[in-house]
Amino acid sequence: MTARRDPHSHFERRLGRLMIVLTYVAVGFLAIGVILMVLAEVSPMAEAPPFDPRQVWSDLLTLQPDGYLWTGLLIVIVTPISRVAGAAVGYVQRREPVMALVSVAILAVIAISLALAIATS
Repeated sequence: MTARRDPHSHFERRLGRLMIVLTYVAVGFLAIGVILMVLAEVSPMAEAPPFDPRQVWSDLLTLQPDGYLWTGLLIVIVTPISRVAGAAVGYVQRREPVMALVSVAILAVIAISLALAIATS
């Protein structure tokens, strides 16, 4: 008797691996940012520069610590959001409408919160 592979557990394992990879990538960016801060003799107690999404890419290219630290923080924020989005996709594929709706509602709350934060800043 051969054991059948459960496609649901395969999907969950893939989502779990994604979370692990994103966590390692985030920690890598944060570690590089801290190393660059030490090399540039920037105090960790110094006031952080404001977040400017247009500046992050050029900071990364010019090896500025701010770009690496902001990128690491953004990945940390995106990691659980990607898990919820992945769960929504999985629930739709498994035809579990209630759980898919819950996942989409969570994503909507996050989107509304983000929109309000941007509008009030």
